[in-house]
Amino acid sequence: MMHITSQADLSSYHTFSIESYCDYLVEAHSLEDLIAIYTNPDWEGVPKLPIGTGSNMLFTEHFAGVAVLNRLLGKTVTETDNYFLLEVSAGEDWPQLVEWTIKNDMPGLENLALIPGCAGTAPIQNIGAYGLEFKDVCDYVEYLDLDTLTLQRLSFELCQFGYRDSIFKHQLSGKAIITKVGLKLDKVWVAKTEYGALQKLIVGDVSAPKVFDAVCKVRRSKLPDPTVLGNAGSFFKNPIISNQQFAKLKLSYPNMVGYPAGEQMKVAAGWLIDNAGLKGYSQGGARVHAEQALVIVNFNHATAQDVLAVAWHVRQCVLQKYNIELEHEVRFIGNKEETNLVAIYQGQPNERL
Repeated sequence: MMHITSQADLSSYHTFSIESYCDYLVEAHSLEDLIAIYTNPDWEGVPKLPIGTGSNMLFTEHFAGVAVLNRLLGKTVTETDNYFLLEVSAGEDWPQLVEWTIKNDMPGLENLALIPGCAGTAPIQNIGAYGLEFKDVCDYVEYLDLDTLTLQRLSFELCQFGYRDSIFKHQLSGKAIITKVGLKLDKVWVAKTEYGALQKLIVGDVSAPKVFDAVCKVRRSKLPDPTVLGNAGSFFKNPIISNQQFAKLKLSYPNMVGYPAGEQMKVAAGWLIDNAGLKGYSQGGARVHAEQALVIVNFNHATAQDVLAVAWHVRQCVLQKYNIELEHEVRFIGNKEETNLVAIYQGQPNERL
């Protein structure tokens, strides 16, 4: 029987660890549990929010709905001549999964080591790091269609993956709960070590375990441990701007960091924030991390409003200095639905910033 908690504190279910509440909290350990939750007549018309590890969420206010903890577990491996095919349940911890594949001689995920979250949230954001994205190893995504309560499967091509983006943030937002992901790992392993930070740490012949260790070392050195300092990892996306704007900005800021992105340029958001002098900027108990400008941390019993105030100040400073609009990577969960920083602050007086 599922355990239901009323007026539950969500602070231990998201990595910002900020005190916030929901009307109901329930764990789903099976597909049957999920269906029971979504067909419960007492919750008809009540907002429902699936949560994995809460590694990419900020509850901006009390959530007047049902928080559904996705705890579907299990993984299987089949092989073809050319590939390892993994089927992974949505509640499996992503960092543990990556480590498990390396230990079992199934390379291909090592560049995605230590990205917090679970397998079921990886496709939503199309997680990525050090030259690899989830889409590069995705075979399919299985989900529960909340209209028909049937299982559906989308091939990689139909997931509409983009930079930290997918169909699950658009057409299927609020209409699907991911239950499994299929991963396809090529047996002919090709190392991805283009990033200088990785090259400096790998000595001798390159191997998947060496890349894994290097990625873990770099991430641990750059990103604060959320169990020590509450945070949701990279707060803002790296903005994509035109080549013309990038060239113009380089005249004023020769050290600006950017990478080609198709016909445009992707600019390092962390560099923009750091160069604007915002490291260490704080309001209340939240601040821009002193060592990694892309991260906002809960350093002293922050409220959601503290985090929002810091994020808005950063956004406005970057906009004024470079004419670049930062978009947050972290999902903002409002009273009944997902929201965003601009919607929250539109029309509010400047003294709130």
